[in-house]
Amino acid sequence: MNKLYIGNLPIEADEAAVRQLFAEHNLTVADISVKRGGYAFVDFPDQSAADRAIDKLHGYSYCGLPLIIEPSVANKKAVNPPTLQSTSSTQIKETSNDSSGGAWRAINGLNGYELEGSRIKVEATEASARGGRRGRPGGGRGAAGGARPTDFPLRLLVQSDMVGAIIGRQGSTIRLITQQSRARVDVHRKDNVGSLEKAITIYGNPENCTNACKRILEVMQQEANNTNKGEICLKILAHNNLIGRIIGKGGNTIKRIMQETDTKITVSSINDINSFNLERIITVKGTIENMAKAESQISAKLRQSYENDLQVLAPQSIMFPGLHPMAMMSTGRGFCSAPPPYPPPIYAPMPGRGGAQQGAGDSQETTYLYIPNNAVGAIIGTKGSHIRNIIRFSNASVKIAPLEQDKQGEAAGGAQQERKVTIVGSPEAQWKAQYLIFEKMREEGFMSGSDDVRLTIEIVVASSQVGRIIGKGGQNVRELQRVTGSLIKLPEQPPPTGAQPDHETTVHIVGPFYSVQSAQRRIRDMVAQAMAPSRHRRAAQPPPPPQQQ
Repeated sequence: MNKLYIGNLPIEADEAAVRQLFAEHNLTVADISVKRGGYAFVDFPDQSAADRAIDKLHGYSYCGLPLIIEPSVANKKAVNPPTLQSTSSTQIKETSNDSSGGAWRAINGLNGYELEGSRIKVEATEASARGGRRGRPGGGRGAAGGARPTDFPLRLLVQSDMVGAIIGRQGSTIRLITQQSRARVDVHRKDNVGSLEKAITIYGNPENCTNACKRILEVMQQEANNTNKGEICLKILAHNNLIGRIIGKGGNTIKRIMQETDTKITVSSINDINSFNLERIITVKGTIENMAKAESQISAKLRQSYENDLQVLAPQSIMFPGLHPMAMMSTGRGFCSAPPPYPPPIYAPMPGRGGAQQGAGDSQETTYLYIPNNAVGAIIGTKGSHIRNIIRFSNASVKIAPLEQDKQGEAAGGAQQERKVTIVGSPEAQWKAQYLIFEKMREEGFMSGSDDVRLTIEIVVASSQVGRIIGKGGQNVRELQRVTGSLIKLPEQPPPTGAQPDHETTVHIVGPFYSVQSAQRRIRDMVAQAMAPSRHRRAAQPPPPPQQQ
């Protein structure tokens, strides 16, 4: 039987979700067995189908975690823990495993197992949890609530005419690079057809990423020699928020890297980025060996800076429950809206979230946003270019209602008529799409004086939860307005007596971007905690209010 182990799944993933994942990648599967603890076993009709699944999905980011796809090993061979002699004292034993998938399978399978009347506790050691990564600062995972390890991807930019050589005939070259480096290499060859450059994303631990990068450089140099194109250079993509740390005060950091690696390094101008693309290009020139050394040092600095930012931003997540702190860093402010030159920017992988937040990134939410009728053209853009970029960058569905179907936005006193924008997507997709609409409104001058753009947002909640949102004597809604700085409107009349369980009520939220985002996330979290089973509520992050405990 051609069976694969699928690790790093969200805790709440079920058979339908796993089956849909494989269907989206045109992979045929037979039986799927999802286990508690975030892993599953999948049977394939033949070995070639299983091999394709490993090639396509191993390291694939799913709900913020890189999937672990590897051949399933029989239980008797999967884990060989040391024999524990039962005594009255606590014993600690260490064992190692050749693969991260096997290690996590051991943790999932043995943690909590009862042995001779005692319960075994199995957890990853510090070295295992970090995957042996160099340059990882201690405690960098603390904000993730003990989540599983996630590698920081290396993003490269290569000339489009080099892509064929990197992939090779029927994918032979890129498969060889993957096998030799033990890193996953994704070439975004189908993005931006006709563009001069393509992005490559490499997943794996730092050493493996560097090895893959070096092999890609060697292939590029060989292709350049064959076509008389001269020397090649290495282009690394990095989020704008991390570039300052790469340059260093007075350029000290980048100068040190150049001296130690005997390379020349330049960074693209901040004027080259925009709302849809916040990545800057770090260009490295030198020998292949030296460029690989420079990449290693640059990536180590980027990784350290990312984890430092994660720790700083983590406390702010209480204002936006259900949204990972790094989602806030995926957007910028004050840049022109030019089309992105390569795929949407990746700040870093989204580490796993605990409790209720764990499934938040996968859930689909619907939000209605109202914009002035005379702003519709700017949001759509020339021949639909701007709204397509919003959809592409945010990965959300964004639809503007036709004028004739939405005339209720006209308020008394001759106010501007409004159009309804329907946004469907995950919490992160909602953040990005709404931000880009707010940002475009700001660029087009739809604001009062020096105030921020204020728009109306609508979300729909179960009518049975309206009382919880309002609170006794309106206490909860007043506190929400005070904390978030937004105006929250709910129906003055309570839901009709005897209303159906699925009866819904619309909540109106008015304010600037960050205010309405905080209000949305808090209201959705409040409703989710109330409707979720108590065991999920206890695990939710951030913790419930004191009065509930």
